[in-house]
Amino acid sequence: MPDLDIKKQFEIKELELNALLEITQAINSNLPEESLYKIYNFTLRSNLNIKKMALFVLDDEWSCKASFGTDHHFHRSKLLPQFKTIQDITHLKEFEKCDFTEFDIVIPVTHKSDTLALVFVGGLDRNDPRYENEDGIRFIQALSNIIIVAIENKKLARKQLEQEAFRKELEIASDVQQFLFPEKLPYTDLLKVEASYLPHDRVGGDYYDYIPINKNQFLICVADVSGKGIPAALMMSNFQAVLRTLLRQTPNLTDIVEALNFQVLENTKGEKFITFFAAIYDIRLKTMVYVNSGHNPPLLYDKKNGLRLLEEGSTVLGAMHPLPFLNEGFVTGLDDFLLFCYTDGLTETINEQGQEYGMESLIKYFQEDHTYTKDLKVIHQDIIVALDKFKGKNGYHDDITILSCRVG
Repeated sequence: MPDLDIKKQFEIKELELNALLEITQAINSNLPEESLYKIYNFTLRSNLNIKKMALFVLDDEWSCKASFGTDHHFHRSKLLPQFKTIQDITHLKEFEKCDFTEFDIVIPVTHKSDTLALVFVGGLDRNDPRYENEDGIRFIQALSNIIIVAIENKKLARKQLEQEAFRKELEIASDVQQFLFPEKLPYTDLLKVEASYLPHDRVGGDYYDYIPINKNQFLICVADVSGKGIPAALMMSNFQAVLRTLLRQTPNLTDIVEALNFQVLENTKGEKFITFFAAIYDIRLKTMVYVNSGHNPPLLYDKKNGLRLLEEGSTVLGAMHPLPFLNEGFVTGLDDFLLFCYTDGLTETINEQGQEYGMESLIKYFQEDHTYTKDLKVIHQDIIVALDKFKGKNGYHDDITILSCRVG
């Protein structure tokens, strides 16, 4: 290999040093990724005597971030699978002819065992000794490493900021959801109400409530919105506010459900819906009026009639307006009873064999002797323990809400 004279070597090293300095200054100036790619493109094109180049970077998928001098439009091209795992500088003559073989070599940018980026370089000056001893190629690799690592750090910082913002949103949504639930439930000799909420994630789409109407009447309800997370929590917050406002205006469940259905449809444009069960009990008249809007039927037990399911009502709320049908259920002579409400996360819990816990298991539990006389807290505990045993190593795939009420 012929020796370069000292002056030529100095000029080359000065060009390389200036290129590194310019890239470093751009990084320190916190320029956006797009600007860094432009500087990288210009540096290789103007200072290093490269005739063609394409830089492919792995984000969610591989894409071309910078290119020049090529016959093909690599910004529109997908990276071929055979290049994605390259870990060493590779001559493209080793590959079958394709668009990428217009380049001479591919230079990988790697971290541990991962390939982060690939620099395709072509039109190298074979009379330039730097490329014969690969000094120039190594410099391209070093420059590419610096730029890609800087951009990866930017991505990581952005991801951390996004995660922190999401964490704060989750905190807010979780607080919103906690405010949905009544702070205190009655637990007297005459009236006992007990609730258990097992969220599948930090924020869920279940809602339950106990709302006194006057000295003789109260409303008890449970609901489940399609979808989870922050949108579900915010939707339920709005649903609760509308329900409580309506209840101050009228105790008529039919009017309330019709208004709730219209409001949900207006807010979600039919993209989400809510299953909803609400019952108003009158202590003096010993009557219960209820509407079940597409919700899992609650179980009502009293000594005179035994166990029954509360299924009268309508379809889900938010799917269509007006509701195609709406019927109130009406139960009389009800002075000593247990009402058990829940969301579908309970009955749809799946075991290791792919079987659902199902309504049958729930009914079987309530048909056992003395279940009716058990404390509500014990009933909830029994069901949660049975559910946990049933699912085995499987996780819960949905929120589970249990709401029970005993009068007498």
